[in-house]
Amino acid sequence: MDAAARPDLAATWERVAVLAEQRGADPREVLDVERLGHLSGVEPALVPAVLAGAAPAVPLCVRVHRRFRWLRATRRDRQGREWPLAAIAEDFDAPGASLGPLNAGTGLPRLRHAAGVQRFFGVYAGFLLADSRSAVERAVAAVATSTCPGATVPAAPPGAASGLASGSGGADDLDLLSHLTGMPPHAVAQTLDGRPPQLPLPEQVHQRFAHLRRTRLRPDGQPHSLDAIARSFDASGQSLTRLARGEGLPSLAAAAGIQRFYGVDSGFLLADDTEALAAALADIEHGLLTSGGDAANPMLGALRAHDVRGIAARAGRLSAAGRQSLRDHLDDLLAREGRLGIPGARGEGPARTVRGREEAAEGGVP
Repeated sequence: MDAAARPDLAATWERVAVLAEQRGADPREVLDVERLGHLSGVEPALVPAVLAGAAPAVPLCVRVHRRFRWLRATRRDRQGREWPLAAIAEDFDAPGASLGPLNAGTGLPRLRHAAGVQRFFGVYAGFLLADSRSAVERAVAAVATSTCPGATVPAAPPGAASGLASGSGGADDLDLLSHLTGMPPHAVAQTLDGRPPQLPLPEQVHQRFAHLRRTRLRPDGQPHSLDAIARSFDASGQSLTRLARGEGLPSLAAAAGIQRFYGVDSGFLLADDTEALAAALADIEHGLLTSGGDAANPMLGALRAHDVRGIAARAGRLSAAGRQSLRDHLDDLLAREGRLGIPGARGEGPARTVRGREEAAEGGVP
């Protein structure tokens, strides 16, 4: 990401502190470094240096290894133990040994494995890796956050309206969300209706890479060449040819380079510390901006925000044993996503997408 385009973390921090006070919350609790570390994957001890712009650069392989170890250390099972590598890998039909180099810090995982790890732990997968629901939720949050003075949202295509924040729901809104997510407008509409498309990961990544090349053009109005993109991360344009043709997945390093080249969100495992921390602050800021209407009725807010009415209705038809089994399964999911207790948070922190095994087929390509 170009230095001029990097987020101003100090300004974001100040806005969040002001919003916290306006909402009657303690800024020190809202911006607790343990909480920020939990959300971003940045070690809490490094948070002050990241905020000051003084954190050292960390190579991708080291960064991904640290984030993976952080996930295992902070998102434990219900017994408080680290998830075994075999249990994590089983979730995306891979052998546990395939995560050995990642766990030991001796190598990068395949892109599909990185996507599976992020999905397993319920952290945001990033622009190229996000499932449809996560991508739209992230874009809606970005547009809503833009109502706060000083917030930054990627530039929309000509003619796209900003009326989404006011709920106009027109075609221009779908175009704006399409621009932010890399999804076709009809796929955005389907996802908003609760019917996200189920795309294999290679097809999804190819579609979003093509979208970036089509919508983020050079100053002369032409797409960036594969050579120019690849040179930005010391690779050859030929290394991206198969991706451009939709014939395979890039390496994890190439995916990180593509996202950095275009300045889109790199995701939990791929983001450098500044980008990851900025995303965490944006999540908190959005939560503070949108919490007021449902503050008097938290349950109503949860029903509106997470569409759990259908789940509740079906749970009501279960036997007592069935309801206990459902509670146990929910506890497993909450533990996996680190939401049984987030440091410095009152109740649960910013919402994350929960995906069951029945949805694991999306992106689960051999």
